[in-house]
Order: sequence, then C-alpha cells, then structure tokens
Amino acid sequence: MVSIGYEGSYDRVAAFARQWRASQDDAKRHSSKHVYVPLRFAPGEAFQFDWSEDWVKIDGVRTKLQVAHFKLCYSRAFFIRAYLAQSHEMLFDAHYHAFRTFGGIPRRGIYDNMKTAVDKIGRGKQRQVNKRFYAMVSHYLYEPEFCNPASGWEKGQIEKAVLDARHGLWYDTPSIKSLQELNLWLEERCKILWQESAHPEFKSRSLAECWHEDVAEMMQVPPAFDGFIEHSKRVSSTCLITFEYNRYSVPASFANRVISLRVYPERLIIVAEAHVVAEHARVFNREKSTPGRTIYDWRHYLTVVQRKPGALRNGAPFLTLPDSFRLLQTQLLKRHGGDREMADILALVLLHDEQLVEKAITKSLELGEPSKEHVMNCLSRLEQPQLPQLVTPPPALMLLTEPQANTARYDNLRRTRHEH
Repeated sequence: MVSIGYEGSYDRVAAFARQWRASQDDAKRHSSKHVYVPLRFAPGEAFQFDWSEDWVKIDGVRTKLQVAHFKLCYSRAFFIRAYLAQSHEMLFDAHYHAFRTFGGIPRRGIYDNMKTAVDKIGRGKQRQVNKRFYAMVSHYLYEPEFCNPASGWEKGQIEKAVLDARHGLWYDTPSIKSLQELNLWLEERCKILWQESAHPEFKSRSLAECWHEDVAEMMQVPPAFDGFIEHSKRVSSTCLITFEYNRYSVPASFANRVISLRVYPERLIIVAEAHVVAEHARVFNREKSTPGRTIYDWRHYLTVVQRKPGALRNGAPFLTLPDSFRLLQTQLLKRHGGDREMADILALVLLHDEQLVEKAITKSLELGEPSKEHVMNCLSRLEQPQLPQLVTPPPALMLLTEPQANTARYDNLRRTRHEH
C-alpha cells in the first residue's frame, strides 16, 4: 500500500478492517433476526431436553437446584425433576423418570451441547458423544440430536418451557421437607397441568388428549439404565474414602486397599472383589465453604475393636450405636474387662440378626446386671424355634354295639376243632 501512495499507519488499516467486519456481522444478524422456520413433529417422534437453575425452600432452607426439563414435541406434555447437581448420574436418572412418566420413549431426543453428553464439537453436526451418555442412549434405543452452538431456537419448545416453569410452576410450591418430596409433587403437578393446559396449535384439545397420541407411537420403557459413575478410591488407614469433600466408612478388611466407588444420585455403593461391601446415603454440601462431613457405619469397625477393644471408649464410629447398645456400653465400661465384653457383644451382629441382638440386649437390661453371658443367653432363647401348637385331639371313639361276654362261644370253637 505504501508503494501506491498510502501514507497512514498499519494500526489505522487494522482498525478500519475491524470496524468493517463488525458492520458486516451486524448486517447479517439484523437480516435474519426473529426469522424462523415453523417446525412440525409427528406423534412419538421427538422430545427436547434442557437444564435450568432455580431456588426453592427445602425444609426451610433456600436451596439452589439443578432442574431437568423434558418436553414431548408433538403433544407438548412436559416433565420436571430437580437435583442438586448436573452430573452424569443425575442426567441418567432424570431420563428414566421422564420416560416412565410419559409412558414411552420417542424416537429422537434433541439436546444442546452440554458437557455431560458431548465431549467435543466438530464441524456442522459432527459430535464426539460421551461414552456413558451413548451407553444410556443405546439402552433406551433412541437417536440423540444436538443443536448448533448458541442456537437455542433449534429447541425452542423446551426453552419456553423453562421460562414458563420459572414464572409459574415454582411459585405454587408448597412447604417441602425433602428433595424426594419435591420431585413427587412436581411429577403430580405436571400431570395436572397436562389436563388444564390447552395445546398451542390444537386449541380445542388439552395436552393430555394429545399426549395419548404420543403414547401410541412411542417405544416401551425398559428397566432403568444402571447409570452410575465409577471411581477408584484408596481406603485410608482409618477405613475412610473421600468423595466430594465428604468421607464415608468402608469395612476394615479393605483398609489401605483400592476399591471401586459407584456413584448414584442418592446413594454410594462400594464394590471390592466384584462384591458390594458397603452402601451409604449420598451427602451433599449446600455450600462449598461448608466443611465436609464424615459418615460412619459402626459395623465396619467391628473387626478392629476385636483387636483393640479400648477404642470403644472414644471411637467416633460408635457414637452412632442404637440407644440400647449405648446404654449397655455405659454399664459395661464401668467394670473391669467391660470393653472386651462389649466388643464381643457387638461382634454378635456379624453372625446373628441385628434386630434379635438388639432385642436380647434390651431384655438383658430389663432384667438387670447385664453381661456378655446374659445377652448370649437371651439371644439363644430368641433364636430357638417356636414349638408347634398342640392340635386338639379328636373326641374319643364310641362303640355303637358293645360286645357281650359269652363263654359258650369258646366251647363251640373247641368242639369244631376236635371233630376235624
């Protein structure tokens, strides 16, 4: 450009180029703004999915929820389920409950490019689908379809459903004590709204009436996809593993070893040597700044207290013992060797029904002066099979014709035998 007489600087040319490119982009956007192609779907053809974030009071505490939204494209019947996170296991669980509520599975599912479904976005419609998400899709036998990036209008029905729920449904929420109670209410509320809401295209029909046409064309719902996420965890010397800043106990025989942790929306299952060895209810921290909790199962430490009975006095896992166990422990630890006795009594639950052991302890406490021998005696009595109840004997038999004493009959027998 200098050779043809330009005397300006490079910066001025670059600034002009940026301004020109921006003007061209604005022209393209304005030319296509608010211009869309109407879509029409057949019954049972497709559903749309999206996440939203909302706040609800649960047990008096304002809680941030991640809400899964589903909508059938033909009937516009919708389903909502709330979780505390947007992880894979929540996504899989939401799909099963949506299909169960809809009464079938459409042939296609329309999604945005969420991280739990798409690992990498390619050119056009090329997607590298997440393996676990693809496993779920293969289980339910429908075809996933992903929108173009930043193209929310391609699943406009579900986008509108999110806004409708935010401005209407959540304001009617009653007093809720738990997340499970909230989800039950949401499911019933959705079904009621199907009956009350008119279809936006077929004005004279409700969503529920159109939903019956969807059901007739959808695939049957198979058993739920086993949608756990698996992690390898090393058990500490205190028989604990850590997950999401919380600690969970593991049987002492697996201390200092690697186990497999299967994560579900509401529970954690610990697997070792191809067997389930422990299960815990999953705990969520409502605030990231909140210190993590430790969830113990005192049964996991029974083999340890057999070798170290003194640990019963201040062992944190044994603070969760049932009331009768703790009362017995208080009395036994007052005497010499009581810690050993208590350890042996606790070990009974490894070989006997825990409820029977608890009944035996309660009976021993009621009789006074409880001891290991006393508890075992009570347990033995409880485990004895009950004797069958005696059947009432039938009434005594009575003769209708009583025999007569006739000695002459013997003489006749003798005479007959002599003649022969």
